[in-house]
Amino acid sequence: MSTAQRVVVDPITRIEGHLRVEAATDETGRITQAYSAGTMVRGIEIILRGRDPRDAWAFAQRICGVCTLVHGLASIRAVEDALKRAIPDYSIPANAEIIRNLMNMAQTVHDHVMHFYHLHALDWVDVVSALSADPKATSGLAQAVSPRWPKSSPGYFADVQGKVKKFVEAGQLGIFANAYWGHPAYKLPPEANLMAVAHYLEALAWQRDVVKLHAIFGGKNPHPMFLVGGVPSAISVHGGGGHGKGPMYRGGQDATSVNMVGLQTVQNVIKQMMEFVDLVYVPDTLAIAGFYKEWGAQGEGLGNFLSFGDLPEKDMWTPESFMIPRGVILNRDLSTVHDIDVNEDGEIQEFVSHSWYKYGAGDGAGLHPWKGETEFNFTGPKPPYAQLDVDDKYSWLKSPRWKGKAMEVGPLARVLLMYAKGHPQAKELVDFTLKTLDVPVTALFSTLGRTAARTLETKIVADAMQGQFDKLMANIKAGDVRTFNEQYWDPSTWPKSMKGVGLMEAPRGGLSHWIVIEDGRIANYQAVVPSTWNAGPRDPQGQPGAYEAALQHNHVLHDPKQPIEILRTIHSFDPCIACAVHVTDPDGEELVQVKVK
Repeated sequence: MSTAQRVVVDPITRIEGHLRVEAATDETGRITQAYSAGTMVRGIEIILRGRDPRDAWAFAQRICGVCTLVHGLASIRAVEDALKRAIPDYSIPANAEIIRNLMNMAQTVHDHVMHFYHLHALDWVDVVSALSADPKATSGLAQAVSPRWPKSSPGYFADVQGKVKKFVEAGQLGIFANAYWGHPAYKLPPEANLMAVAHYLEALAWQRDVVKLHAIFGGKNPHPMFLVGGVPSAISVHGGGGHGKGPMYRGGQDATSVNMVGLQTVQNVIKQMMEFVDLVYVPDTLAIAGFYKEWGAQGEGLGNFLSFGDLPEKDMWTPESFMIPRGVILNRDLSTVHDIDVNEDGEIQEFVSHSWYKYGAGDGAGLHPWKGETEFNFTGPKPPYAQLDVDDKYSWLKSPRWKGKAMEVGPLARVLLMYAKGHPQAKELVDFTLKTLDVPVTALFSTLGRTAARTLETKIVADAMQGQFDKLMANIKAGDVRTFNEQYWDPSTWPKSMKGVGLMEAPRGGLSHWIVIEDGRIANYQAVVPSTWNAGPRDPQGQPGAYEAALQHNHVLHDPKQPIEILRTIHSFDPCIACAVHVTDPDGEELVQVKVK
């Protein structure tokens, strides 16, 4: 029999840390209350004050090294939205929107695959168990799961097993170290574990190749380049000073990476993405989920879901053209999708009653991001400490709310919105998955559903990339190579006061950058990011955030010293706390230097 206690996991994230979770359990080990705390302080909004809005993306993009391009794109969209509100005829070239879509879609596919194999799969896959697998039996399993994937011979799996054995014997497990190997919560047979470990290693090589798309369109990865008014991706063509007459350049003085060679590479990357998703990621998800169907009844959380929508067929000011719809679902009710009004003061607000910030109007107030404030107010304990005072302030994350309600954002929210809106492929994939796993529709609202939704969204997005690429090629062949609107580039052409919001769906969920511009400079800047929506603390009404709600009342810890149950549910959200917190020296000086031998 367990005793009631506070279980602390800090840091909780694999590879990318600084999230602390404290879970209060009763005498049976059941989690009764949970608290999510960001343990680093954010400062990007302060850094951006007074700067040229056209440069904001380069600073904002450094919010995270995992979510590479999304903050840059959201920042660009915020400035463009401000221009559009002030100058109604302002527009973005069609090619620029397509290229942005392709970069965003590639980020989503890349990020979801990396999360599954390198951040989340190890919660379900026992690496050490793979050492006892029969390579021949593993080959048979792999061919049954995905008959068309070529890497499935007994010799191949024997080689992978040999690599893992060397790591284990040498004590060089790296990020495999300090896990809970042998925990009874692991249910996969050794052969399934070996297959998953092999695909873990394959995904490492795959991701290295597919990020070439970002380098071609954005110059580099991570942190590709962006541009207010379009994209910095000049398209090389023969003749007419680059006005679109004649065949594509293969090289030469006027060539760019967006020539026939670069575009062929993009086409190859799209095919690589689709192949790995279809033949490895989707089959692995279904195979592994089949052993963990009880997780379709755990980790639900709020039951409220929000998506800003993205991937415009036309532009960001025509939300009805979005492939991923905009809207809110409340209380699991898929029959009704509520609209979002970003202009309304009472809709999107951030609270700091349990956050280490202070508001001029009082910490019980909720502020719309255009009126948002970022003033540090740390009142927490000095480390080391046993536990946080959760009755007071306990996190560096704020608490975003929509009409006063806590929301979950991310792949599950988006797939549910697509399903509710009648997206044909989303409906087909969701129904197929539920039938294949033989679980009820309520399993969507769970740790299992969240993980499966990420896989299904990856399939939907990867399949849609080819259509976007075909549109771009058709425009180029028709002579349209325009990628930038130079009109209103100079702030001297701007109105004195402007404000805008850059909305998008980042891999981890709804992302919004809010900007107020005065005399061509940033007067206020607020970024409300996915992991703030999900990982934020309680608000003045005591409502928990999505992480906190997902852990409460439906998790029983087998061993409080090895709380894998907590890891599984929190990792199903794909935490990215670097997005939610950041730190800088007031004078811009170096804070720490890390040397790697």
